[in-house]
Amino acid sequence: MRERPAVLILLVPLVAVFSMAAFPFLWTRADPRDCDIALGTRAPDAAHIFGTNPLGCDYYAMTVYGARPAILVGVCTTAVVVAIGGLAGLVAGYRGGWVDAVISRVTEIFATLPALLGVLVFLSLLRAHSITAVVTALALLGWPPIARITRSAAITVRNAGYVRAARGLGASPTRILLRHVLPDTLGPVIAVGSTGLGAYIAAEGTLSYLGVGLRPPAVSWGVMINQARELTLTGHPYLLLFPGGFLVVTVVCLVLVGDAAGASLDPRSPSHKPTRSRYRADASSSDA
Repeated sequence: MRERPAVLILLVPLVAVFSMAAFPFLWTRADPRDCDIALGTRAPDAAHIFGTNPLGCDYYAMTVYGARPAILVGVCTTAVVVAIGGLAGLVAGYRGGWVDAVISRVTEIFATLPALLGVLVFLSLLRAHSITAVVTALALLGWPPIARITRSAAITVRNAGYVRAARGLGASPTRILLRHVLPDTLGPVIAVGSTGLGAYIAAEGTLSYLGVGLRPPAVSWGVMINQARELTLTGHPYLLLFPGGFLVVTVVCLVLVGDAAGASLDPRSPSHKPTRSRYRADASSSDA
C-alpha cells in the first residue's frame, strides 16, 4: 500500500478526523455547548469560521466534537462484529461437522434479517439513545458477513501442510487456531472490517438523523444534520454542508482504503507480496 500514492493521500483526512475524535482540544478551544443565543444563526466569519447555529453555538467546535461519537460507534461496532463473527467463523470452519452446521444455521438466521429495519426496531424497543445502545444494535445484526468470510478462509487453511504438521506434532486445537489458522484469515477480515468501519459511521449518522440514534444534547454529525434539515431551505446551507461534508469524506476515504487493503492482501492481486513465516518454512521442510 505504500506504493500507492492515492492511498496515502486518503489517509490524510482520516488521520485528521480520528485526531479530532481522540483529541478535539487540539483543533479548537471553544466549547460546543457554550452557546450565546443572542448571536443567533450567523454565517461563517472570522470569529466563527463555520458560523453558528440558531442557539448561537460555535459550529466549528460542534463539527470537531461531533467526530467522536461517529468514530466511537464505528470503531466499537467493527471491533465487536469482528470478534463475534471472526470467532464463530473460525470455529465453524476449522471444526466442521455438527459445530459448523449449528453455527452456519444461526448465521443464516441473522443474515436474513433486514439490517436497517432490525436496528430501528431494536432501538425503538430499547428506548435508549446512547453510544452503547447504537453499537449493540448494529453489532447484533452485523456479524454474519464476517463469520461467513472467516469460515471460508478457515476451511481453505485447515488442511494446509503446516496445519497438518502442527497437528501431527501434538499442538492443541487452540494453539493451531490462534497461531496457524488465524493469521491466514486476517487478510479478508481486515479488508471487510475497514469497509465496514465506514458503513457503521454512516449508519450512526443515519440513525441519529432519523431520531432513533443519538439525540441532543449529544453532539454528533447525525444530530447536527437532523437539526439543520429545516434551516437549509431558509438560507443557511452551511449548517448541513459542514457536518454532511465531514461525514461523506470520512466514509468515502474509509471505503476506498478498505478496497486498497483488500487488493493488497489478496494473493491473486499483482500488488500482493506474500511472506513466509518461520512455522510455515518449518512445516514445508517437514513435508519435504
